[in-house]
Amino acid sequence: MRIFLTGATGFIGSALVPELLQAGHQVVGVTRSEAGAQALAAAGAEVYRGTLEDPKGLRDGAAKAEAVIHTAFDHDFSRFVENCEKDSHVIAALGEALAGSDRPLVITSGVGMGSPGHGQLAVEDVFNAGHANPRIASELAGNALLEAGVNLSVLRLPQVHDTRKQGLISPLIEIARQKGVSAYVGEGRNRFSAGHVLDAARLYRLAVEKRQPGARYHAVGEEGVEVRAIAEALGRGLNLPVVSIAPEKAAEHFGWMAMFAPMDLPASSALTQARLGWHPTGPTLIADLDAMRY
Repeated sequence: MRIFLTGATGFIGSALVPELLQAGHQVVGVTRSEAGAQALAAAGAEVYRGTLEDPKGLRDGAAKAEAVIHTAFDHDFSRFVENCEKDSHVIAALGEALAGSDRPLVITSGVGMGSPGHGQLAVEDVFNAGHANPRIASELAGNALLEAGVNLSVLRLPQVHDTRKQGLISPLIEIARQKGVSAYVGEGRNRFSAGHVLDAARLYRLAVEKRQPGARYHAVGEEGVEVRAIAEALGRGLNLPVVSIAPEKAAEHFGWMAMFAPMDLPASSALTQARLGWHPTGPTLIADLDAMRY
């Protein structure tokens, strides 16, 4: 298939481009920069210049594709609510380009949208429309497209990692450097689900090939890694003491990350594995944290 890929030079997109090409697909990769264009061309992808701030431009590019995978997201968490709304507009535009056809669109969300409540295991067949996370906007936009007949599926991400990046744990590393301690909230028994970036890339490919309208998939390799264990790994890597922060002091210590640091976010991929024959094989989150160069 000729696949239009947003976020093609991002953390996940840069792993997904070779995954798609090696499977025999053509990739039209979206980038905003000359450096990104050169990287995509060197990888064997066709270059399309576009930005999240120009949904119409992305719609025009998607209109010429046989399938679309949307991995791009603005990760400026100081504007998280606004960026989630921006993502919903982009999803609507991409869906408009595919309306009236069976061409598949795979969008990206977070595993938390599959959790019935705090600390409850997130599963693929649950969509918590009342979830407090602003990222719910992405799946709400997707639902509107499904109702309009677009062949849309959702790939939900945990903390996606390798030895360079680890989702929300990457900003925790910077906070630890700034504060001189690696911290967790309370007892640190809350959990983050996790998945390796190469496993996630393979799952995107399988999802777009499956072409199953309304399907939701979880790129989860580990259902729940305790945040205290994560903080201890960061302490080892940064050679910093590991400390507990009282819940009432979390905002002072973590800043914007205080909304995520105490969350209990376990998630399952059992249904994903059964439905797509996808089985994660990458290193664990702690193994990658222990192997990275700090």
